[in-house]
Amino acid sequence: MIRFLLALVLTATAAVAEPIRIKDLVEFDGVRGNDLVGYGLVVGLNGTGDGLRNAPFTEEIMANLLERLGANVTGEEFRPKNVAAVFVTAQLPPFARAGGRIDVTVSAIGDAKSLLGGTLVMTPLNGADGQIYAVAQGTIIAGGISAEGDAARVTQGVPTAGVIPSGARVEREVEFDFAGLTSLRLALKSADFTTAARIERAVNTEFGARVAEMTDAGTVAVDIGATGMRSPAHVLARLEGILVEPETRARVVVDQRSGTIVMGADVRISRVAVAQGNLTLRVEESPLVVQPNPFAEGETVVVPRSNASIGKDGTGLAEVQGGTDLAEVVAGLNALGVAPHDMIDILKSINAAGALHAEFVVN
Repeated sequence: MIRFLLALVLTATAAVAEPIRIKDLVEFDGVRGNDLVGYGLVVGLNGTGDGLRNAPFTEEIMANLLERLGANVTGEEFRPKNVAAVFVTAQLPPFARAGGRIDVTVSAIGDAKSLLGGTLVMTPLNGADGQIYAVAQGTIIAGGISAEGDAARVTQGVPTAGVIPSGARVEREVEFDFAGLTSLRLALKSADFTTAARIERAVNTEFGARVAEMTDAGTVAVDIGATGMRSPAHVLARLEGILVEPETRARVVVDQRSGTIVMGADVRISRVAVAQGNLTLRVEESPLVVQPNPFAEGETVVVPRSNASIGKDGTGLAEVQGGTDLAEVVAGLNALGVAPHDMIDILKSINAAGALHAEFVVN
């Protein structure tokens, strides 16, 4: 596992050294999506919908929907099992125009067992301002399957959530005068003063004038008027392809659940000694049954027999030499010869001792 990690990290190190396009390092001010949400009904389920006694809101919205369609069911008692209440979410992409289509995600909010094969009824999608920006409708592609019998049930994936590709039509556009901008702000996805300074330098070199200025670790401002170009769109098209080599932080990320360890290229460890081992207590029961001889008086007796032992295993005290590059760091840790989960505990201890010179992130 550790050798595989070494090969993986060295490959990633070589890739990070390559220049990256500015469009992959920053978000452009005003060029972003908007989240949409709606509440609707899924119909046509094969008996896997909401139990209306446990989800009364499903019955309420269904009655309102039927009433809008001209069917008055007030006071009527109906208990269909092929209907489910759902939340519908989507993202309105930047510069989306009326009539365009976007994908939507549908998630059950009641006690429905599956949305497989269901159809979402026309559902308006609202933005944060309460306005309707899209309307969703269509057949759901569920992300799993579920089957059950009288005494057993099996579920694979998540059958209570699904997607509708191109399931919503844009009805309203986000008002934004992009063409009227006089300046642009480039927001770095990972704030860093060194990376921001490199972006400023690369942009000024590209345009041959001082058009960009770093305002802080996460922002670079670009004066559109100083570029001599016709519109912000032309400036962005030229900015996106400029190559910059980003600066990365020394960081170690571990995931305790899966035993994954990821190290950045600039991670350093000071010279340190590590002892790692486990104390194991093992107790085994081997009862012995004793029976009387044939035609003899007596009773069958179970004689207990126990075997207790204490074992100690581990690597003893090992020295990890200080590493000047990632290859030496991983080689030193690999010399301990422990499993990835034990390696996580060792890295925690090294960090607590002050010998790990990197940001330590535990997920």
